[in-house]
Amino acid sequence: MESVLEFKNISKFFPGVKALDHISFKAYGGEVLAFLGENGAGKSTLLKVLNGDYQPDEGKYLIDGVEKHFQSPHQAIEEGISVIYQERQILLELSVAENIFLGRMPVSRFGIIDTAKANRMAEAIIKDFGLPISPTAKVKDLSIAYQQMVEIMKAYSRENLKVICFDEPTASLSDAEIDALFEIIKKLKAEKKIVIYVSHRMNEIQRITDKVAIFKDGKYVDTVDTHAVPEEQLIKMMVGRDLGDVYKNLDKNKVIGDVLLEVKNVSSDYVKPVSFTLRKGEVLGFSGLVGAGRTEVMRAIIGADKMRTGEVYLEGKKIVNHSPKEAMDNGIVLVPEDRKLQGIISNLSVEGNINISLLDKNSNHFGIISSRKEEEAAEEGIKRFKIKTPSKDKKIVELSGGNQQKCIVARGLATNPKVLILDEPTKGIDIGAKSEFYEMICEFAKKGLGVILISSELPEVIGLSDRIIVMRSLQVAGEVEASEATEDRLLSLGMIGV
Repeated sequence: MESVLEFKNISKFFPGVKALDHISFKAYGGEVLAFLGENGAGKSTLLKVLNGDYQPDEGKYLIDGVEKHFQSPHQAIEEGISVIYQERQILLELSVAENIFLGRMPVSRFGIIDTAKANRMAEAIIKDFGLPISPTAKVKDLSIAYQQMVEIMKAYSRENLKVICFDEPTASLSDAEIDALFEIIKKLKAEKKIVIYVSHRMNEIQRITDKVAIFKDGKYVDTVDTHAVPEEQLIKMMVGRDLGDVYKNLDKNKVIGDVLLEVKNVSSDYVKPVSFTLRKGEVLGFSGLVGAGRTEVMRAIIGADKMRTGEVYLEGKKIVNHSPKEAMDNGIVLVPEDRKLQGIISNLSVEGNINISLLDKNSNHFGIISSRKEEEAAEEGIKRFKIKTPSKDKKIVELSGGNQQKCIVARGLATNPKVLILDEPTKGIDIGAKSEFYEMICEFAKKGLGVILISSELPEVIGLSDRIIVMRSLQVAGEVEASEATEDRLLSLGMIGV
């Protein structure tokens, strides 16, 4: 018999926010159900209620007609519920096999952990996924993409699995890895598992899901057949307005200035020599497959990784950045790809996160920080970037992913940079928030900033950039003017070169 997951009048309140407002609907085994909605619509909150991270203030949920009350994620796992969040829940110092079977390692008849058996079992799962990794490899030595796959394999390996939820699982995966994941999802569907898939990538939703549950402002809107409703209508249902062609409607900068940044043969332990220029008011896109070296060259430029060769010139003056702080002082700011590990400071408020780079600016010559200046900077950032938060004192981890990202951008822009590097700035962000980010990027360029945009979404990098650098195998594979850029051409350069 197919399993049924039912939510009945689920509500969840946070100070100043009604995150879930009487949510009621069903999900069925043998179907892949997408959760679609803007950041803050309630999708991840509902998953955390199901997973025992949060307790509902009202309502209940039932599995196969039986009411459940999970007090912790461990209880949910014991009942066959697995949630794969955007933030990885793995132990970096353990091996792949140890992570997959964490808390349930096989033991010998003498009660001793049987590592060899765990490795064999993990090897079989890795083979199912088609991944080139070893069960004995330490997870910390894997790429972010493979770390994410280890988390998915951990959930997949549980024999009692009834419900598996994916929260933006492909954000760090290559096309080949996404194909492998989708094959696993098809297998889970064939096994009549309940599969919930949260994503802002409409092409993925069209490709892998059967139905779409739409959320808006903490409320459940409707469930529709994926292929029965046009994509434009789905977007309108979730945002409450017609966005049209988000790229065609952008007011892009039309006046590109002189060379602002010149990078000559910059290399590190992680990237081969790379050269390029960036002009004032220009949006320079960086395209390429995961692992092509896009992030690595930026980390070398700002001093996060040590430069082995090369020179960096800003406005014709040679600069040397030994650290991101020194790069920021010189006028170059990087908004990193990994919000959780490299962007937000989770134990601080919105105000604290926006001001963390402004300690010198907000202090007097005795080193005493002005609370008034911090308040002003926070309020200005919240207003300028339309950050949705009940107050500046709200903990940043309690905001949606899109609003966390806005806080990081607000922090960077508060230092008045000349060059702004955005590494996957819209990863895990809904289409409504994306359109706001796109407008902001255009505004940055019109004000004379040089913007470097790293993006794995080809329509995004084509739609926003004036020029595009394509990287492959840790070096530049080619350069394309935006007017001549197509997805086929960028993919061709990124995969097989000129």
